[in-house]
Amino acid sequence: MKGRKSHKAMTRQAREASLQELVARLRVPLTDLTLLDRAFTHTSYANENRAKHVQHNERLEFLGDAVLDLIIGEYLFKTYPQMTEGELTKIKAATVCETALAACSASLNFGNYLLLGRGEATSGGRARASILADTFEAVIGALYVGTSYDTAAQFVLSHLQGYLEKAKAGKLGKDYKTMLQEYVQQDGEKQIVYTLVSESGPDHDKVFCMEVRIEGKAYGSGTGKSKKEAEQHAAQVTLEYLQSQQLCECVPCHEIIETRNA
Repeated sequence: MKGRKSHKAMTRQAREASLQELVARLRVPLTDLTLLDRAFTHTSYANENRAKHVQHNERLEFLGDAVLDLIIGEYLFKTYPQMTEGELTKIKAATVCETALAACSASLNFGNYLLLGRGEATSGGRARASILADTFEAVIGALYVGTSYDTAAQFVLSHLQGYLEKAKAGKLGKDYKTMLQEYVQQDGEKQIVYTLVSESGPDHDKVFCMEVRIEGKAYGSGTGKSKKEAEQHAAQVTLEYLQSQQLCECVPCHEIIETRNA
């Protein structure tokens, strides 16, 4: 028993030392290491340690996502006063996409600090884009709660600046959610809502299904390893469907068939 307690104490000390090293490397004035520890605790780890009442990072991720949107939105609003709302929205969406956030996490070696369940760890969870992107948002949430908005903003902008420039230059990947919004709202504002239809699979290999509703009417659905990926897929499916419907209305069917067979 004594040896077990000693081992636990050593493990806890090693964890604290690791997080202190990360705080120093990030150059952030965060003193509450429990917040940072939670930011790197995945749900799969918490589920395997329910008896210990371990807190996972989903709440911090939720907060970090909102703070990230505000930081990027405020930066674009102040930096590019000549841009329209549509242009600002497109750049913001491309900048805060899963690919960019995951790449930032990877460059900061965030995967090394993650606490994962055994299944998630053995299946490559430390390098999974969805987990890395969520972790980046959770860290933003921890910085916002444990320090200040200004510190969180400095952290975000210092690591996403390059992606902001690429997004402005149109060099980042397609954002189907923005493309669908622009297409649907050509003739005026319409409400677009993404709803979680289902999720399946074990914690280390989840598959999410999201559905698009426009003005309350269900359209396409899509799947992905994360909710964001599933939303993008659902938006792509819906956009392609709406464009095909418009094509059918504008072009006689025989012309479409001839074009496809050409």
